[in-house]
Amino acid sequence: MKTNFSLALLALAPLAAQADPLISSWYTEESGAYARIYQTTADEAAGNAVTSWSHGRGNQAQPTYAGVHQIDASNDWVYVHTTGLAAGHVMGPWYLNAAKTQIFPNYPSNVSAIFRFPRLPIIPVNKAPTPPGAIGYFVDGVAQFDGTDTFSYSSSGGRDATPVNGLGRGDGFWTRDAWHNEGVTFDAAMAHQAGNFHHYHVNPPALRFALGDSVDFEVANNTYTERFNGRHSPIIGWVADGLPIYGPYGYSDPNDAESPIRRMISGFQVRIDLAPGATRNRFPAWAVRFQGVGPALTGSQIGPAVNANLGGESYVLGRYMEDFDYKGDLGMTLGIDFDLSEHNVRFCVTPEFPAGTWAYFTCIDANGTPIFPYSIGREYFGTPTGSSVNSITEEVTTIFQGGPNMADQTESITYDDTSGAVVLTWSSVEGGTYQLEVSADLDQWTEEDAEFTTQSNEVTITDPSRPGTDSSYYYRLARTGMSPFDATGFDYEGQPSGGGDDSFTATFTGPPLPPANAIQELRIGSPGTLATLVSINPTTVSITFDSSALPSGNHAVYVTFAPPGQPQRTLVSTNRYPKP
Repeated sequence: MKTNFSLALLALAPLAAQADPLISSWYTEESGAYARIYQTTADEAAGNAVTSWSHGRGNQAQPTYAGVHQIDASNDWVYVHTTGLAAGHVMGPWYLNAAKTQIFPNYPSNVSAIFRFPRLPIIPVNKAPTPPGAIGYFVDGVAQFDGTDTFSYSSSGGRDATPVNGLGRGDGFWTRDAWHNEGVTFDAAMAHQAGNFHHYHVNPPALRFALGDSVDFEVANNTYTERFNGRHSPIIGWVADGLPIYGPYGYSDPNDAESPIRRMISGFQVRIDLAPGATRNRFPAWAVRFQGVGPALTGSQIGPAVNANLGGESYVLGRYMEDFDYKGDLGMTLGIDFDLSEHNVRFCVTPEFPAGTWAYFTCIDANGTPIFPYSIGREYFGTPTGSSVNSITEEVTTIFQGGPNMADQTESITYDDTSGAVVLTWSSVEGGTYQLEVSADLDQWTEEDAEFTTQSNEVTITDPSRPGTDSSYYYRLARTGMSPFDATGFDYEGQPSGGGDDSFTATFTGPPLPPANAIQELRIGSPGTLATLVSINPTTVSITFDSSALPSGNHAVYVTFAPPGQPQRTLVSTNRYPKP
C-alpha cells in the first residue's frame, strides 16, 4: 500500500524572490554552518577542519557561523551583517613561504561587521581613492580589499617597507601589489588575514565554485581549477559605491545578452618601457593622474631598479602597481582591444541587470591566475557612500536571518515500498539540538527516539518502518536547544553565557569598553571560565560567573571584541577577583 507523507515545516521565502540584486545575490545557503579552518597542510590533507582555534590575533574560542547571517533594507540602503568568515568552503591553511614551513602569524576570527551599501549608485566626475581595509564585501561575507598591501618602497631605507622592518609604510610612490607580494600567504580560496580580518584581494575561486561559476574543485587536494562552462559569471561581490563585482565572464557585446560569452580583458598590461636593470624613475600616465606627480620622478619619488636584489629579494617587474600601464594610454581602444576601463568597470547588460549597469569584473588569465588590477582600480568608479557601521539608526525591513536563526527547511523525503523505510532530510542549524516527532493525524504528536545535536547544517533521519495500516504519516523536526557558540554580532536571544551565581564588577583604564553587542568573548581568569554580562559602560563591566571553575588566586576579567573594520583586541581589567 502506498503511504503518504507530509512535513510540518515552514520555509523562508528565498532571497532570489527579491527583485533587487543587491538583496538577492548574497550567498546564504551555508549560513547555518559553522566557519571552519585547516590549521596546517597535514590537517588539509587529512580533511581535519576545526571550528575553534587560537593563533596570533585570531582567537575563535567558540564556534561561530560562516558568512552573511542577516540582511536588512531601507529605501536607500542595504545592510549586510557578517562574521567575515567564509561560507561554503574551509578556510586555510596559511603560510608565509612557498615551502609551507612557516605558519602565517594570524588566524581569522569573527569580526561581527555590518556593511551598508547604497541602493542607488552615483557616478561622479571626480573619483575617490580606495582606502586600506574593507572597500566592500564578497557575497560569501568575506571583506574585499583593493589590490595593494598598503606598503611601498622606502627611498631612505633602500628597500620596501614591511610590517616588521621599521620603515613605516614607505614613501607612498611605488605601491606594493598585494598579489605579487602577499600571494604566497593566500589559501586555496585566495584569502588571508590582516590581523584577524579575513579578506580577498583577488579572484576568489572557492566562492565562484560555490556559486556555479567556471571553476572545478578537487576535494582530495583542496584545489580549484578554472574551466569555462559557457555561462555568464554571477555577481560575486558588492563595492562601497553600490556597484556589483562579477566573476570574469561576460557578454562579448556589452549591449547584447545574445552575444557570445567570454573572459573579460583587463585594461592593464605590464610596462614594456622598463627593461631589466632600468631605474624606476617614471610613472605610467594613470599613476600621474592618480598621484599628481610625474611622469619624470626625482629624489625620494624614484623607485628601485627592475630586478634589483635588495635584502635577498629580486624587485622584479610587477612588484608595484606602478609597474603596469593602462592600455588606453598606449593607443589601444576600450571596447575593441580590451573590455574594462581604468577603474576596472564597463557599462553592460547582465543576467541580473537586463537594462544595463556599471559593473566591476574580476580579472584572470585563461588559467585562472589573477591579473592586474584584479577586481578594482586605485579609485572607486562610483561615489563610495557605503561603509562599515556600528549600528543601524533608521527603520529597516529584515529580509533574511541566518546563523542560529536560520529556518529549518525540508530538503527531501523518500519512501521504500519494500522495506517501509522513510529517509527524511532537512537543512538545519549546526550545533542545534533536535527532536523528531511523528503523528498519524496532525493532532497527537509522539517523540521519536532521543534528542540529537547536529554536526553540520543538514540532518538526515531514517525511520526503519511504518505500520502497514498507516495510510498517512507526518513528521516534524523541533529544535530544542543550541550548543554554545560565539554569538557576537548576532540578533539571537538565546546567546550562550557562562552562568553561575557569583558576581564581580571589573574596572578598566585605557581604551573604552565596547558596546555589549560587540563583545565576542567575556571571560574571568586565564584560561578561566566564561562569564555572563550584567551591565557595561566605557570603564566598568559587571558579570556573573561560576567561581567553582576558577583556581585559588586573583583573576582578571578579559573582554574580547573587534572594532568594525579593525583587528580583534582584548582588554584586561585593572582589578582582580579574589578566589580563596
